[in-house]
Amino acid sequence: MIVAIIVALDEAGTIGRDGQLPWHLPDDLRRFKATTMGHVLVMGRRTCQSIGRALPGRRSVVLSRNPAYHAPVGVEVARDFDVALARVADAERVFVIGGAAVYRIALARADELLVTQVHATVPGNVRFPTVDWDAWSLVEDEFHPADARHTLAFSFRRFIRRI
Repeated sequence: MIVAIIVALDEAGTIGRDGQLPWHLPDDLRRFKATTMGHVLVMGRRTCQSIGRALPGRRSVVLSRNPAYHAPVGVEVARDFDVALARVADAERVFVIGGAAVYRIALARADELLVTQVHATVPGNVRFPTVDWDAWSLVEDEFHPADARHTLAFSFRRFIRRI
């Protein structure tokens, strides 16, 4: 199983603001859907709540230690990351989609990072954990300038673990 983190972040590592993405990048949303379709998504409770439903065409697992938590219909609940991975052990790829606490846990186990690097610094209150970039090799880097649909420039970057 390949464990991949998929995230959009700004130059300061911001990934969220008040439970939402702090930008609107339609091409990033399209890439997220195309990349994750048919695979497993693992997320934290707040990320699940911000999405509000099971995403079609993907198996969703939300992490929550609260036994009384009721996930949306079609979303499975696991008490921790190891339980989630064991539950989907037959999956070819698992995409970790946030939030910050889940990224922090998954970073040590990830094989791949799929990063949408937003070329700006925006206000936000949730940050991606610190990454030891020496452990990762950049294998893809595709720049997208700001345009009529995207107020911010961004790059799609793919990293694979070196060590």
